[in-house]
Amino acid sequence: MNYVLNFIRGFCMALADSVPGVSGGTIAFLLGFYDKFISSLDNLISGSKEERKEAIFFLIKIGIGWGVGFILAMLVLASVFENHIYAISSMFLGFVLFSIPLVIREEKEVVKGKYINLIFTIFGAALVILISIFNPASDVNVASLTFGSAVYIFIAGAIAITAMVLPGISGSTLLLIFGLYLPIVNAIKEFLHLNFSYFPALLVFGLGIIVGVIAVIKLIRMCLEKFRSQTIYAIIGLMIGSLFSIVQGPTTLDVPQEAMTLQTFSILFFILGGLVIFGLQKLRSVMEKKEGK
Repeated sequence: MNYVLNFIRGFCMALADSVPGVSGGTIAFLLGFYDKFISSLDNLISGSKEERKEAIFFLIKIGIGWGVGFILAMLVLASVFENHIYAISSMFLGFVLFSIPLVIREEKEVVKGKYINLIFTIFGAALVILISIFNPASDVNVASLTFGSAVYIFIAGAIAITAMVLPGISGSTLLLIFGLYLPIVNAIKEFLHLNFSYFPALLVFGLGIIVGVIAVIKLIRMCLEKFRSQTIYAIIGLMIGSLFSIVQGPTTLDVPQEAMTLQTFSILFFILGGLVIFGLQKLRSVMEKKEGK
């Protein structure tokens, strides 16, 4: 049962990491294993022999579910995302908006009464909004790398994985802002279909991810342990700021479209996004009961 539960956890994280909206870190947070996930990543890098061994077993169980979910998502995402951008973006808005009160409820002990830390919320929201406004997106040919595009992809990978492990803005949202979301999704899809011309770009992207994890995971763990209130307030700010990024998301497609408006917003998919979040909370309750047995 433990293997099945961790497979489901990894699978849900992969679906979140694959689309702009809620990060895999947010899913881990909502499903109640975020601290263990972060400590396992940190122990894998710098823990003792026993800590590293325990971390490997845990991450493998999560990783199997993540891999299955990620491959399935990549095989269908590119066309669905581009052809139904406003419906999907509306669902992402539902993901984020309905997640915020759940994060606050989960962390009420460190949030309540410490309202001076709202400055970190403002900072987090402003950071994401500014990145979206000063969008560095450019046309990047991931099938034919230049030195400049390789550096750009490497840096984007390092930044994106930082967001993916934080319960806040999605790493995929950042890739969307950087103009790399669809190119990377298409590259992975082509690679899965044995088109190896995209392998160099994916290798560079993967190296960026590894460097990003090594560089920030210890910092994230320290912030959660020593400055949890400030960190949670900042995470809420990142989530609030990501709402703006999602609304602007259509403008960063290969063929740019208008930013989402009230006319293109889908209330049905917005509610669907909220239902998914509450479904994850229900799943968490079921998991905790199973683990308690």
